[in-house]
Amino acid sequence: MLKELYHKSLKLAAHKSSKYFLAFISFIESFIFPIPPDVLIIPMTIASRNRWFKIAFIATVSSVAGACLGYFIGYVFFNEVGIKIFELYGVDNASFLKDKVSSEGGVIAWMTLLAIAGFTPVPFKLLTITSGFVHFNLIYFIIVATLTRGARFFLIAFLIGNFGPAMKKIIEKKLLTVSIIFSIIIIIVAYFVYNFLINFTN
Repeated sequence: MLKELYHKSLKLAAHKSSKYFLAFISFIESFIFPIPPDVLIIPMTIASRNRWFKIAFIATVSSVAGACLGYFIGYVFFNEVGIKIFELYGVDNASFLKDKVSSEGGVIAWMTLLAIAGFTPVPFKLLTITSGFVHFNLIYFIIVATLTRGARFFLIAFLIGNFGPAMKKIIEKKLLTVSIIFSIIIIIVAYFVYNFLINFTN
């Protein structure tokens, strides 16, 4: 099933309305769809290298909008809808997270998890839904989602747009390594940002 969805997504990249498909897939991927927007971003950027910024921008804005819907699902309809989405990915109930995230250490830990999921292949949708369920700070959520999703999509589009199709194989092989490096950086930045916000608001 996943392979079929993957190949169908690739075909959409060659369509004249590909930017609308990119927006749609980026949107639904943030709360339910299993195929990441990268599948469209890479071939679309190869076809129109001078449009790499626009392609990454569409993916980022749509993904963050979808993340907000995922947050809303978790906040309002977790028991009715959220749990069913979790079951699709073989994940148990996330109820135990609610108390953990309410603590100071839990907030920074959650910001870190959200940041990692936003940039790496970790299922972002599970974190968006759970963020709403645990009533994670919405402003922090939008900021982290925008920065990490933007970092991922703009990095991929920039590399393809400026260095051409040769970067495709490198990205596919090295994306996990790059993701791990960026995740470490994100963890460090998240720690300092959180401490700054705590000191600033006190």
